[in-house]
Amino acid sequence: MADSTTGMSKILYRCYETRSREGEQFIQDHAFSFQIAGTSTLFDGKKSYVAKEGDFRLIRRNRLAKFNKQPPENGEFKSISVLLDQQTLHALSSELNLHAEKSFSSNDVTIPLKSHPLYTSFIDSLWVYLQLPEEEQARLMESKVREIVQLLLLLNPETRDILFDFSQPGKIDLEAFMEKNFHFNVSLDRFAYLTGRSLATFKRDFQKIFNTSPRHWLQQRRLREAHLLLKERRIPVSDVYIEVGFENLSHFSFAFKKEYGYAPTELLKTA
Repeated sequence: MADSTTGMSKILYRCYETRSREGEQFIQDHAFSFQIAGTSTLFDGKKSYVAKEGDFRLIRRNRLAKFNKQPPENGEFKSISVLLDQQTLHALSSELNLHAEKSFSSNDVTIPLKSHPLYTSFIDSLWVYLQLPEEEQARLMESKVREIVQLLLLLNPETRDILFDFSQPGKIDLEAFMEKNFHFNVSLDRFAYLTGRSLATFKRDFQKIFNTSPRHWLQQRRLREAHLLLKERRIPVSDVYIEVGFENLSHFSFAFKKEYGYAPTELLKTA
């Protein structure tokens, strides 16, 4: 099994022999991604996005997602991604006078990209970089980020409105957002940012709306959801705790028993 991040965290190479559930992730930067082998499923709380062998896609920043990585039969899951960091995109915007012209038409987390020899050649070139010492990779990777951005603009010009949209999340309906996203295991700072608030304002608004603290509400809401999944859908405990956003199984089991008076495994034994 391999799971490496190189070139100042700009190249992400993943290789798994067994199914991998990465839990929750805040996607901080756009990423150009290629599925080498196996299947990668990304779920944003509402919609699933599946990448199969040979698929190229652009994954968008400032999103919450869960990842499920499935290797092929008798094989390994393999994918490679390049992070399109904001610093490089800002520099390109200034140098080439590139700006988003309008809001992108879709709110999807991933944008499928049609296969093209230029994309394939770009991916092939990354393997050489991965063989270099990490310090050399770091120095050279900015050029590779610039290269793939310009390929995206050439082959998929509509992505300009994604890549060069530097706006921050605006203030949105806090109650609706939390009900939709409570099962993502991310920090309160992330929740605050995605709702267009400072952490202090987020906590203050949260108290007004829910009449309790964010941490207490999140635990109670996740436990209620876990109880429902165990009772109605009979989902294994080892999957439920991840599904509802707990950090680990022991914490979930302790909190569940404290709340309901019995272990979560006991609920699965009932008819």
